[in-house]
This record gives sequence, structure tokens and C-alpha cells, in this order.
Amino acid sequence: MQVVPLIKKNKSKKMEENTELQRKVEGIIEQIRPYLQNDGGDIRFVNITEDNIVNVELLGACGACPYSTMTLKNGVEEAVRKALPEIKSVEAINLNRD
Repeated sequence: MQVVPLIKKNKSKKMEENTELQRKVEGIIEQIRPYLQNDGGDIRFVNITEDNIVNVELLGACGACPYSTMTLKNGVEEAVRKALPEIKSVEAINLNRD
């Protein structure tokens, strides 16, 4: 009995699902990006964790804006989670989390 190919097959399927999920998240970010750019900011997709947490980087004015957490949670995260309920949260890797 060959267990290794079965594990590789399951791992490959999971990688395909993650790639598809990443593509969808990036598409949503592309739809949101113009709104952030209008205010001098931007957003960059970083990765999706195994726990379905999306990591992004807020750039430009968004990185220093006092309302960036509100924008992230009430704008970006809400849009991503509405379209993709399997996403647990969206986190900015460059925001101070005091």
C-alpha cells in the first residue's frame, strides 16, 4: 500500500484550493484598491495563513492614518468576508497592535 501518493494528492488538492482562495482574495483587494488610492493609500496582499487569515500591508497614507484599523476592519475585511465567508479575518502586518 502506497500512503505517500495519497498524502501528496491531498496536499496537492489543498494547495489548489489555497491558490483559488488567494486568487479570489486578490480580486477583491483589486476592487477595493481604487478607494484607498483616492485617499493616498494602497494595499498589498501578503499571504493567507493555514487558519484562513489574510495578511495584507497597508501602504502610503493608509500605513500612517489614524483610521487605518477602521478602514481595514470595516472596509477591507468586511468585503472579503462577505464574498468569502471561510476567511476568518484580514490583518495588516504593518499596523501597530497595541
